[in-house]
Formats: sequence, C-alpha cells, structure tokens
Amino acid sequence: MATARFLVGGRVQGVFYRASTREQALALGLAGEARNLPDGRVEVVASGEPAALDALERWLWQGPPAAQVDEVRREALPPREFAGFRTG
Repeated sequence: MATARFLVGGRVQGVFYRASTREQALALGLAGEARNLPDGRVEVVASGEPAALDALERWLWQGPPAAQVDEVRREALPPREFAGFRTG
C-alpha cells in the first residue's frame, strides 16, 4: 500500500470537486480524504495500490465538469490507514 498527498489548484472549490474525487477514489479502491484549503486549493490524501493512485492523479487533472484545474502537485507520504473516503 502507498499513500500520496495531492494539492489541486484552479477552480476547484464550489464545483463538487471533493464529492467527485470521493466517488472516483472509491471506484479505484482508495481510502483517504479530500478537503478545501483556505487558499482555494483542494488537498487530497489517498492510500491504496500505486496504480490506483496514478489513476487518481490523472483524474484529478480533469475533475468534475465545472472544475478548471491548473495544477496538481503530488507528494509521497508514509503509508497511512483510512476508513473509507471522507470529505471535509
């Protein structure tokens, strides 16, 4: 299992980005969380198979239809256990 933190910039708040990320992550078998940051970005921390994290990263560049993603930064984290995938 691997864990990664993604910081997503652009028009990603108020466009169902976190809820859509949750759906995508669960479909990929990932656990974790997504939350809005005060600076307008969304932070996503996810754990699971490395290939699933790669697929999530590709999806984060698109996001839901109303989003306009300008940046996705990825950082590897020590493995972390989550129960499901939450948004906050």
